[in-house]
Amino acid sequence: MQNHGDKQKNKAQKSLSIKSSQFSMHRSLMLELIKALERVIRGKHQVLEHVVTTLVAGGHLLIEDVPGLGKTTLAKTLARLISGKKQKKSIEFKRIQCTPDLLPYDITGVDIYDPDHKTFIFKQGPVFANILLVDEINRTTPKVQSALLEVMAENQVTVGNKTYAMDKLFFVIATQNPLELEGTYPLPVAQIDRFFMKITIGYPDEDIEIGIVHDDPAHKIMPGVHPVCGSDELLRAREFCEKIECDERLVRTIVRIIALTRKHRGVELGASPRCSLMLLKACRVRALLKNRTYVIDQDIIDLAPLVIGHRLKFKDIHINPHEFLRELALAELKKINYQE
Repeated sequence: MQNHGDKQKNKAQKSLSIKSSQFSMHRSLMLELIKALERVIRGKHQVLEHVVTTLVAGGHLLIEDVPGLGKTTLAKTLARLISGKKQKKSIEFKRIQCTPDLLPYDITGVDIYDPDHKTFIFKQGPVFANILLVDEINRTTPKVQSALLEVMAENQVTVGNKTYAMDKLFFVIATQNPLELEGTYPLPVAQIDRFFMKITIGYPDEDIEIGIVHDDPAHKIMPGVHPVCGSDELLRAREFCEKIECDERLVRTIVRIIALTRKHRGVELGASPRCSLMLLKACRVRALLKNRTYVIDQDIIDLAPLVIGHRLKFKDIHINPHEFLRELALAELKKINYQE
Protein backbone atom coordinates (compact mmCIF):
# COMPACT_ATOMS: atom_id res chain seq x y z
CA MET A 1 0.00 0.00 0.00
CA GLN A 2 1.10 3.55 -0.63
CA ASN A 3 1.71 5.64 2.46
CA HIS A 4 1.73 9.39 2.64
CA GLY A 5 4.19 9.32 5.61
CA ASP A 6 6.87 11.96 4.95
CA LYS A 7 4.72 14.18 2.73
CA GLN A 8 1.90 14.26 5.25
CA LYS A 9 4.39 14.84 8.06
CA ASN A 10 5.91 17.85 6.30
CA LYS A 11 2.50 19.27 5.48
CA ALA A 12 1.32 18.82 9.06
CA GLN A 13 4.41 20.49 10.48
CA LYS A 14 3.85 23.52 8.26
CA SER A 15 0.08 23.85 8.55
CA LEU A 16 -0.67 22.80 12.14
CA SER A 17 -0.83 25.90 14.31
CA ILE A 18 -0.15 24.24 17.64
CA LYS A 19 2.66 24.52 20.14
CA SER A 20 4.81 21.46 20.70
CA SER A 21 4.45 22.01 24.46
CA GLN A 22 0.65 21.67 24.15
CA PHE A 23 1.01 18.55 22.03
CA SER A 24 3.33 16.93 24.57
CA MET A 25 1.12 17.92 27.49
CA HIS A 26 -2.05 16.40 26.04
CA ARG A 27 -0.28 13.26 24.89
CA SER A 28 1.34 12.82 28.31
CA LEU A 29 -2.09 13.06 29.92
CA MET A 30 -3.37 10.17 27.80
CA LEU A 31 -0.27 8.06 28.42
CA GLU A 32 -0.48 8.73 32.16
CA LEU A 33 -4.10 7.57 32.22
CA ILE A 34 -3.24 4.36 30.38
CA LYS A 35 -0.24 3.68 32.61
CA ALA A 36 -2.31 4.16 35.76
CA LEU A 37 -5.10 1.93 34.41
CA GLU A 38 -2.54 -0.81 33.71
CA ARG A 39 -1.81 -1.06 37.44
CA VAL A 40 -5.27 -2.58 37.81
CA ILE A 41 -6.24 -3.87 34.34
CA ARG A 42 -3.31 -6.11 33.45
CA GLY A 43 -2.09 -7.16 30.00
CA LYS A 44 -4.67 -5.17 28.02
CA HIS A 45 -2.70 -2.19 26.75
CA GLN A 46 -4.49 -1.95 23.40
CA VAL A 47 -7.91 -2.20 25.05
CA LEU A 48 -7.00 0.65 27.40
CA GLU A 49 -5.82 2.71 24.43
CA HIS A 50 -9.28 2.28 22.88
CA VAL A 51 -10.97 3.27 26.16
CA VAL A 52 -8.92 6.45 26.53
CA THR A 53 -9.33 7.26 22.82
CA THR A 54 -13.12 7.08 23.18
CA LEU A 55 -13.04 9.19 26.34
CA VAL A 56 -10.89 11.93 24.82
CA ALA A 57 -12.91 11.90 21.59
CA GLY A 58 -16.08 12.61 23.59
CA GLY A 59 -17.90 9.39 22.71
CA HIS A 60 -19.44 6.48 24.62
CA LEU A 61 -18.16 2.92 24.81
CA LEU A 62 -19.90 -0.43 24.42
CA ILE A 63 -18.05 -3.46 25.79
CA GLU A 64 -19.40 -6.84 24.72
CA ASP A 65 -17.82 -9.68 26.64
CA VAL A 66 -18.40 -12.45 29.16
CA PRO A 67 -18.58 -11.70 32.91
CA GLY A 68 -15.50 -11.53 35.12
CA LEU A 69 -13.05 -9.79 32.79
CA GLY A 70 -12.84 -6.49 34.67
CA LYS A 71 -15.39 -4.30 32.91
CA THR A 72 -16.74 -2.83 36.15
CA THR A 73 -13.26 -2.51 37.62
CA LEU A 74 -12.12 -0.68 34.49
CA ALA A 75 -14.92 1.90 34.79
CA LYS A 76 -14.35 2.41 38.54
CA THR A 77 -10.60 2.77 38.14
CA LEU A 78 -10.97 5.29 35.31
CA ALA A 79 -13.27 7.44 37.46
CA ARG A 80 -10.76 7.36 40.33
CA LEU A 81 -8.00 8.60 38.03
CA ILE A 82 -9.78 11.84 37.07
CA SER A 83 -10.38 14.70 39.49
CA GLY A 84 -13.25 17.14 39.28
CA LYS A 85 -13.06 20.87 38.61
CA LYS A 86 -11.49 22.90 41.42
CA GLN A 87 -11.27 19.86 43.67
CA LYS A 88 -8.80 17.09 44.29
CA LYS A 89 -11.28 14.26 44.79
CA SER A 90 -12.24 11.95 41.93
CA ILE A 91 -15.12 12.71 39.57
CA GLU A 92 -18.48 11.09 40.21
CA PHE A 93 -18.94 7.47 39.21
CA LYS A 94 -22.29 5.66 39.25
CA ARG A 95 -23.47 2.26 38.14
CA ILE A 96 -26.82 1.09 36.79
CA GLN A 97 -27.49 -2.64 36.95
CA CYS A 98 -30.02 -3.16 34.17
CA THR A 99 -32.98 -5.46 34.81
CA PRO A 100 -36.31 -5.94 32.99
CA ASP A 101 -38.28 -4.18 35.76
CA LEU A 102 -36.17 -1.01 35.62
CA LEU A 103 -38.20 2.13 34.75
CA PRO A 104 -36.99 5.31 32.98
CA TYR A 105 -37.30 7.49 36.08
CA ASP A 106 -35.20 4.95 38.02
CA ILE A 107 -32.22 6.15 35.99
CA THR A 108 -33.06 9.75 35.01
CA GLY A 109 -34.66 10.93 38.22
CA VAL A 110 -38.15 11.98 39.28
CA ASP A 111 -40.10 14.98 40.59
CA ILE A 112 -40.98 14.51 44.28
CA TYR A 113 -43.60 16.61 46.01
CA ASP A 114 -42.34 18.68 48.95
CA PRO A 115 -45.31 19.29 51.30
CA ASP A 116 -43.49 21.96 53.30
CA HIS A 117 -42.89 24.20 50.28
CA LYS A 118 -45.90 22.90 48.33
CA THR A 119 -43.84 22.33 45.23
CA PHE A 120 -42.13 19.57 43.31
CA ILE A 121 -38.40 18.99 43.72
CA PHE A 122 -36.37 17.08 41.18
CA LYS A 123 -34.40 14.18 42.62
CA GLN A 124 -31.55 13.26 40.30
CA GLY A 125 -31.15 9.71 39.07
CA PRO A 126 -27.86 7.80 38.65
CA VAL A 127 -27.32 9.14 35.11
CA PHE A 128 -26.14 12.37 36.73
CA ALA A 129 -22.52 11.31 36.94
CA ASN A 130 -19.30 11.89 35.03
CA ILE A 131 -18.61 8.25 34.33
CA LEU A 132 -21.64 6.01 34.16
CA LEU A 133 -21.43 2.23 33.99
CA VAL A 134 -24.56 0.72 32.45
CA ASP A 135 -24.17 -2.96 33.22
CA GLU A 136 -25.90 -5.49 30.93
CA ILE A 137 -27.67 -2.77 28.97
CA ASN A 138 -29.53 -5.31 26.83
CA ARG A 139 -31.36 -6.67 29.91
CA THR A 140 -33.48 -3.54 30.28
CA THR A 141 -36.57 -2.61 28.29
CA PRO A 142 -36.75 -0.36 25.21
CA LYS A 143 -38.33 2.38 27.38
CA VAL A 144 -35.25 2.61 29.57
CA GLN A 145 -32.96 2.30 26.58
CA SER A 146 -34.71 5.28 24.97
CA ALA A 147 -34.23 7.30 28.17
CA LEU A 148 -30.52 6.53 28.00
CA LEU A 149 -30.52 7.55 24.34
CA GLU A 150 -31.44 11.17 25.11
CA VAL A 151 -28.76 11.45 27.78
CA MET A 152 -26.07 10.00 25.50
CA ALA A 153 -27.14 11.93 22.43
CA GLU A 154 -27.99 15.33 23.86
CA ASN A 155 -26.09 15.39 27.17
CA GLN A 156 -29.32 16.28 28.92
CA VAL A 157 -32.28 14.77 30.76
CA THR A 158 -35.90 15.82 30.27
CA VAL A 159 -38.38 15.13 33.07
CA GLY A 160 -41.83 16.59 32.66
CA ASN A 161 -41.46 20.07 31.17
CA LYS A 162 -37.94 20.67 32.43
CA THR A 163 -34.60 19.83 30.89
CA TYR A 164 -31.49 19.31 33.00
CA ALA A 165 -28.01 19.61 31.49
CA MET A 166 -25.31 17.06 32.24
CA ASP A 167 -21.71 17.86 33.07
CA LYS A 168 -19.50 18.43 30.01
CA LEU A 169 -17.47 15.37 30.93
CA PHE A 170 -20.05 12.61 30.63
CA PHE A 171 -18.81 9.18 29.61
CA VAL A 172 -21.00 6.07 29.37
CA ILE A 173 -19.47 2.61 29.49
CA ALA A 174 -22.16 0.06 28.70
CA THR A 175 -21.69 -3.71 28.84
CA GLN A 176 -23.55 -6.65 27.41
CA ASN A 177 -23.05 -10.41 27.55
CA PRO A 178 -22.84 -11.91 24.02
CA LEU A 179 -23.76 -15.43 25.17
CA GLU A 180 -27.04 -15.07 27.05
CA LEU A 181 -30.02 -14.11 24.88
CA GLU A 182 -32.89 -15.20 27.10
CA GLY A 183 -34.53 -12.25 28.87
CA THR A 184 -32.66 -9.66 26.81
CA TYR A 185 -33.80 -6.80 24.61
CA PRO A 186 -31.52 -6.18 21.60
CA LEU A 187 -30.41 -2.56 21.37
CA PRO A 188 -32.27 -0.59 18.70
CA VAL A 189 -30.28 0.79 15.79
CA ALA A 190 -30.58 4.37 17.08
CA GLN A 191 -29.09 3.35 20.44
CA ILE A 192 -26.23 1.36 18.92
CA ASP A 193 -25.37 4.30 16.66
CA ARG A 194 -24.73 6.47 19.72
CA PHE A 195 -21.84 4.29 20.86
CA PHE A 196 -18.59 5.69 19.54
CA MET A 197 -16.80 2.37 19.70
CA LYS A 198 -17.54 -1.26 20.51
CA ILE A 199 -14.74 -3.41 21.92
CA THR A 200 -14.08 -6.68 23.69
CA ILE A 201 -11.60 -7.22 26.53
CA GLY A 202 -10.84 -10.92 26.19
CA TYR A 203 -9.19 -13.32 28.58
CA PRO A 204 -5.69 -12.49 29.91
CA ASP A 205 -2.63 -14.55 29.08
CA GLU A 206 -1.71 -17.27 31.59
CA ASP A 207 1.25 -15.37 33.10
CA ILE A 208 -0.86 -12.22 33.42
CA GLU A 209 -3.67 -14.17 35.08
CA ILE A 210 -1.21 -15.67 37.60
CA GLY A 211 -0.18 -12.12 38.52
CA ILE A 212 -3.83 -11.10 38.87
CA VAL A 213 -4.51 -14.05 41.19
CA HIS A 214 -1.51 -13.13 43.38
CA ASP A 215 -2.11 -9.37 43.49
CA ASP A 216 -5.94 -9.16 43.31
CA PRO A 217 -5.65 -5.62 41.88
CA ALA A 218 -9.42 -4.89 41.94
CA HIS A 219 -9.46 -5.15 45.75
CA LYS A 220 -5.88 -4.40 46.82
CA ILE A 221 -4.66 -1.82 44.30
CA MET A 222 -7.72 -0.04 42.89
CA PRO A 223 -8.85 1.45 46.28
CA GLY A 224 -5.47 3.20 46.54
CA VAL A 225 -5.62 4.74 43.07
CA HIS A 226 -5.58 8.55 43.02
CA PRO A 227 -6.33 11.13 40.28
CA VAL A 228 -3.60 11.69 37.70
CA CYS A 229 -5.44 14.39 35.72
CA GLY A 230 -8.37 16.77 35.95
CA SER A 231 -11.65 16.74 34.02
CA ASP A 232 -10.84 20.19 32.62
CA GLU A 233 -7.55 18.84 31.25
CA LEU A 234 -9.42 16.06 29.45
CA LEU A 235 -11.82 18.57 27.93
CA ARG A 236 -8.90 20.68 26.69
CA ALA A 237 -7.29 17.58 25.17
CA ARG A 238 -10.60 16.82 23.42
CA GLU A 239 -10.66 20.31 21.93
CA PHE A 240 -6.98 20.11 20.98
CA CYS A 241 -7.46 16.93 18.94
CA GLU A 242 -9.61 18.86 16.46
CA LYS A 243 -6.38 20.53 15.32
CA ILE A 244 -4.69 17.27 14.34
CA GLU A 245 -4.07 17.31 10.58
CA CYS A 246 -5.87 14.90 8.30
CA ASP A 247 -5.09 14.97 4.57
CA GLU A 248 -8.15 15.74 2.45
CA ARG A 249 -7.61 12.49 0.55
CA LEU A 250 -7.90 10.54 3.79
CA VAL A 251 -11.04 12.44 4.75
CA ARG A 252 -12.58 11.53 1.39
CA THR A 253 -11.52 7.91 1.87
CA ILE A 254 -13.25 7.79 5.26
CA VAL A 255 -16.45 9.12 3.70
CA ARG A 256 -16.13 6.66 0.80
CA ILE A 257 -15.71 3.69 3.16
CA ILE A 258 -18.84 4.70 5.07
CA ALA A 259 -20.79 5.24 1.82
CA LEU A 260 -19.76 1.81 0.51
CA THR A 261 -21.25 0.12 3.56
CA ARG A 262 -24.65 1.42 2.38
CA LYS A 263 -24.22 0.10 -1.15
CA HIS A 264 -22.63 -3.29 -0.54
CA ARG A 265 -24.93 -6.15 -1.51
CA GLY A 266 -24.08 -8.08 1.64
CA VAL A 267 -25.06 -5.22 3.95
CA GLU A 268 -28.70 -4.70 4.88
CA LEU A 269 -28.09 -1.49 6.87
CA GLY A 270 -25.00 0.68 6.38
CA ALA A 271 -23.41 3.35 8.54
CA SER A 272 -24.66 6.91 8.87
CA PRO A 273 -22.78 10.20 8.27
CA ARG A 274 -22.39 10.42 12.06
CA CYS A 275 -20.08 7.43 11.74
CA SER A 276 -17.82 9.37 9.34
CA LEU A 277 -17.47 12.12 11.94
CA MET A 278 -16.70 9.61 14.69
CA LEU A 279 -14.10 7.73 12.67
CA LEU A 280 -12.30 10.96 11.84
CA LYS A 281 -12.33 11.98 15.52
CA ALA A 282 -11.00 8.58 16.55
CA CYS A 283 -8.17 8.80 14.02
CA ARG A 284 -7.16 12.25 15.25
CA VAL A 285 -7.07 11.15 18.89
CA ARG A 286 -5.10 8.03 17.98
CA ALA A 287 -2.60 10.16 16.06
CA LEU A 288 -1.98 12.22 19.20
CA LEU A 289 -1.60 9.07 21.27
CA LYS A 290 0.92 7.67 18.77
CA ASN A 291 2.97 10.89 18.91
CA ARG A 292 1.91 12.26 15.51
CA THR A 293 0.42 15.61 14.54
CA TYR A 294 -1.26 13.99 11.53
CA VAL A 295 -3.47 11.02 10.66
CA ILE A 296 -2.07 8.15 8.59
CA ASP A 297 -3.59 5.23 6.67
CA GLN A 298 -3.00 2.76 9.49
CA ASP A 299 -5.23 4.77 11.84
CA ILE A 300 -8.18 4.19 9.52
CA ILE A 301 -7.35 0.49 9.04
CA ASP A 302 -7.12 -0.16 12.79
CA LEU A 303 -10.09 1.93 13.92
CA ALA A 304 -12.66 1.39 11.15
CA PRO A 305 -13.74 -2.07 12.48
CA LEU A 306 -14.18 -0.73 16.04
CA VAL A 307 -16.04 2.44 15.10
CA ILE A 308 -18.15 1.12 12.20
CA GLY A 309 -18.59 -2.63 12.87
CA HIS A 310 -21.41 -2.51 15.44
CA ARG A 311 -23.44 -0.12 13.28
CA LEU A 312 -23.77 -2.49 10.32
CA LYS A 313 -26.47 -5.08 9.82
CA PHE A 314 -25.43 -7.89 7.48
CA LYS A 315 -27.70 -10.11 5.41
CA ASP A 316 -25.41 -13.04 6.19
CA ILE A 317 -24.85 -13.45 9.94
CA HIS A 318 -21.64 -15.41 9.27
CA ILE A 319 -19.82 -12.34 7.90
CA ASN A 320 -17.15 -11.05 10.30
CA PRO A 321 -17.65 -7.24 10.51
CA HIS A 322 -14.04 -6.58 11.52
CA GLU A 323 -12.55 -8.54 8.62
CA PHE A 324 -15.06 -7.03 6.19
CA LEU A 325 -14.23 -3.45 7.22
CA ARG A 326 -10.49 -3.98 7.35
CA GLU A 327 -10.49 -5.33 3.79
CA LEU A 328 -12.76 -2.49 2.66
CA ALA A 329 -10.45 0.11 4.22
CA LEU A 330 -7.34 -1.49 2.70
CA ALA A 331 -8.93 -1.57 -0.77
CA GLU A 332 -9.97 2.10 -0.64
CA LEU A 333 -6.66 3.32 0.78
CA LYS A 334 -4.77 1.57 -2.02
CA LYS A 335 -6.55 3.80 -4.52
CA ILE A 336 -4.96 6.96 -3.11
CA ASN A 337 -2.14 8.36 -5.22
CA TYR A 338 0.08 10.35 -2.87
CA GLN A 339 2.34 11.41 -5.74
CA GLU A 340 -0.30 13.77 -7.11
